Amino acid sequence: MKIGVLGFQGGIYEHVNMLKRLFSEEKYSGEVLLVRRERELNKVDGIILPGGESTTIGIIMDKMGLTSELRDKIRDGLPVLGVCAGAVLMAKKVVDKIVGEKEQDTLSVMDIGVIRNYFGRQVESFEVDLHIPEIDEKAFRGVFIRAPVFEILNDNVEILAKLGKVNVAALQNSMIAVAFHPELTNDYRIHLLFLKMVKR
Repeated sequence: MKIGVLGFQGGIYEHVNMLKRLFSEEKYSGEVLLVRRERELNKVDGIILPGGESTTIGIIMDKMGLTSELRDKIRDGLPVLGVCAGAVLMAKKVVDKIVGEKEQDTLSVMDIGVIRNYFGRQVESFEVDLHIPEIDEKAFRGVFIRAPVFEILNDNVEILAKLGKVNVAALQNSMIAVAFHPELTNDYRIHLLFLKMVKR
């Protein structure tokens, strides 16, 4: 099993390190690859789109000629985990809580709308326990940094977690979107859920 991490900007190596730990502790035979070019994308069985700055990641991805290829692969079933900015890149609709409708090119692969910066800017970052039945009954510590929330655009999208009345994790086919940062915790259960999807 080869898992790619999109390697342009953001929390790249936190995901790499968590995947390596997961492979070791759960006895998975796996390899982690940084994906920056089409030839690397062609080698992976699943890909993580990390948190960071979604506009920046999108611009670099486009300049590297990776956007259309990645979009096609995801639409053809390549499993993907989008984290915060990575989830924004997956969305079909993007709005910013502060400035409103956002003209932003995305991969447009998942039937979610995103409200960026829903909880505020960097200084309003916080942590909170989340209930995610898909992984198990034990609470998952969500780290929210300039986090979005998700609007569900199609009934084939399953809500994985809510915070109050808003959606902060969603699943559609082989795509997982999370608004928080599991790679900044010691808990790899979100990544394990993703690996199980890749292995199917």
